[in-house]
Amino acid sequence: MSGLIGKKIGMTSIFDENGKNIPCTVIEAGPCVVTQVRTEEVDGYSALQLGFDDRTEKSATKADLGHAKKAGTSVKRKLVEFQGFDEEYKLGDTLTVEHFLEGEFVDVAGTSKGKGFQGVVKRHGFGGVGQATHGQHNRLRAPGSIGAASYPARVFKGMKMAGRMGGDTVKVQNLKVLKVVSDKNLLVVKGCVPGHKNAYVIIKK
Repeated sequence: MSGLIGKKIGMTSIFDENGKNIPCTVIEAGPCVVTQVRTEEVDGYSALQLGFDDRTEKSATKADLGHAKKAGTSVKRKLVEFQGFDEEYKLGDTLTVEHFLEGEFVDVAGTSKGKGFQGVVKRHGFGGVGQATHGQHNRLRAPGSIGAASYPARVFKGMKMAGRMGGDTVKVQNLKVLKVVSDKNLLVVKGCVPGHKNAYVIIKK
């Protein structure tokens, strides 16, 4: 699947031709530079490595500097490989938001917001004990029983319990492209995408 690297700007809403208000997300998609070309002969597979978002040379390693110099570009913060491009691209070529068309559907992947250590009600949607009366002191958000009996005398792996929530890679599929603003490298997609504002996302079609 071909695509681009982007940055989540934030959410807004627009009206369609029927006057319906549609929530949407604005993504800064590209411009991305081809920093490496993978080939069947050398690497065993075909792919393009794209770089996005400039980084200062002071904060880069010598390996990063050499990698960018070979492509004839500045050091990039985010590097991602993509497969399935229809066109041929060379080292140093630039891909812009015009890679996407209005009306088509894309998949957007990103890292969800970290929410820290959470209980079972927030993390898994448990209902709690339910009744606040009859001596229920502090068990409204408690998980309740987690085991069986003397057999199997253990807690099964994968049991839904309290723990760290968020910070996972999440992909949202089939988001419609509502608008492409090529002069500002902006992509407006229907619905929400994972991550906080200014978080990196990967857009594939």
